[in-house]
Amino acid sequence: MKHKIVNFFFVSVLLLLTFLSFNAVVEIKYFVITACLWFLTVFWGSAFIASNYHVKTYCGNPLETEKKIALTFDDGPHEMSLLVLELLKKYNVKATFFCIGKNIELHPEILKKVIAEGHTVGNHTYSHSPFFDFYRKNKVIAEIKRTDDLITSVSGEKPVLFRPPYGVTNPSIRRALAVTNHKTIGWNIRSLDGISEKRNFLLNRIIKRIKPGGIVLLHDTSLQTVNVLEQLLSFLQKNNYAVVPLEELLNIKAYEN
Repeated sequence: MKHKIVNFFFVSVLLLLTFLSFNAVVEIKYFVITACLWFLTVFWGSAFIASNYHVKTYCGNPLETEKKIALTFDDGPHEMSLLVLELLKKYNVKATFFCIGKNIELHPEILKKVIAEGHTVGNHTYSHSPFFDFYRKNKVIAEIKRTDDLITSVSGEKPVLFRPPYGVTNPSIRRALAVTNHKTIGWNIRSLDGISEKRNFLLNRIIKRIKPGGIVLLHDTSLQTVNVLEQLLSFLQKNNYAVVPLEELLNIKAYEN
């Protein structure tokens, strides 16, 4: 909806400038400025998932007043997922794993363990391709449905939760989700564990942003995440934060009935 409003506004401005140019001199720079502003607005709305620019996204629960947060892990299943599961079990914590379809094919036994230990599983596309943002609607649908089928084959339940690669949305993804009926899940506490390997930096970055209703974005694919996770879980325990399932924090269903 926001995208349509933005397009309508900037097209109107361009039409107005065109109309004015019939009666007065309108410098070309005003057309260029308008086009640049449109591009920057669309880029910002597409790149930042919390903007709700293309699709409604759950990035936390701002109404939550109790010390409750949710932990989410992207890009598994992976060998490192086993170490993550050990720590979650040690601290009696349930998390949500947004899984990539091709990785499920490589490690179905790890996904079985994730499910057996009571964690939630969401859809993170089949390929997680760096070109995913350029896919047309039908190809996006195919990626989502293929991963749904893989998750269902292991869990027996069809996932409702979806997280787009890199947190980027666009009109094709919006149209695809209108068909698949998934709920888009973002975050409001990004660890940057996929970028930095500095443990103290990662831990401090998360801790500074911890607040009731928060959703933490981590990745179960690297040792630095495992190293940071135990310190984070210890911090949360000492500060009386409850790590709850994502569906409980957001009051939504994780699977179809």
